[in-house]
Amino acid sequence: MSKPDELLTDVAALVESGHSNQMSLTVVAGGAVITGRLAPESVWRQRVSEVLADSAQLSEFSAAFTGTARKEGTPTHLHFHVARILQGAVGIPETGGMYRVAIEDVSAWTMGDFSYSDH
Repeated sequence: MSKPDELLTDVAALVESGHSNQMSLTVVAGGAVITGRLAPESVWRQRVSEVLADSAQLSEFSAAFTGTARKEGTPTHLHFHVARILQGAVGIPETGGMYRVAIEDVSAWTMGDFSYSDH
């Protein structure tokens, strides 16, 4: 979006203010469909840091995510956790991942997440 959707920015601001980490959202960004729950940036950063710290190969990157989250102003990114990139009838990864999406890159969105089934 050349000008980010104000409503989407408002939703992100509510999540950032700590009202809930249960807001489910589906977005289209760069042609990819991403579906999952939003988290405040600080919670997202902490979880990414923990996952990296537990990795023998990637633990040195953990510190990059322990910095202070952006606190002031309008949110610029959505922070997804328990999220999947939808490809056909499959969600990648099946267990859910953590994604950071620039709000200005979102071309479409809807409340809720999409489920998929192999039945």
